Amino acid sequence: QVQLVESGGGLVQPGGSLKLSCVASGTIFSRYAMAWYRQAPGKQREWVAQITSGFITYYEDSVKGRFTISRDNAKNTGYLQMNSLKPEDTAIYYCKILSFGSWGLGTQVTVSS
Repeated sequence: QVQLVESGGGLVQPGGSLKLSCVASGTIFSRYAMAWYRQAPGKQREWVAQITSGFITYYEDSVKGRFTISRDNAKNTGYLQMNSLKPEDTAIYYCKILSFGSWGLGTQVTVSS
């Protein structure tokens, strides 16, 4: 069974940065694409970015140029570097290995002055 644990969230001022981590277990992490999603209060969960097993990356338009997704297969860990954060980035952030249905508990990101 795939398990995912997200961390790295917190409270940051507009323009600040955070780096999220996602540790996966229960699967051969390097074989699969992984993605980050987010869910803001009162909104549906939305896709943010993904990285393939071959390290090809894709981003939702509103985060392009600000967020960077990466992975370290030796550590079974994915990352989301978030720069130039905006209040509208406030959400719970989740990671997912795209071939599996499991979700972690997420990590809260709050962007506020």
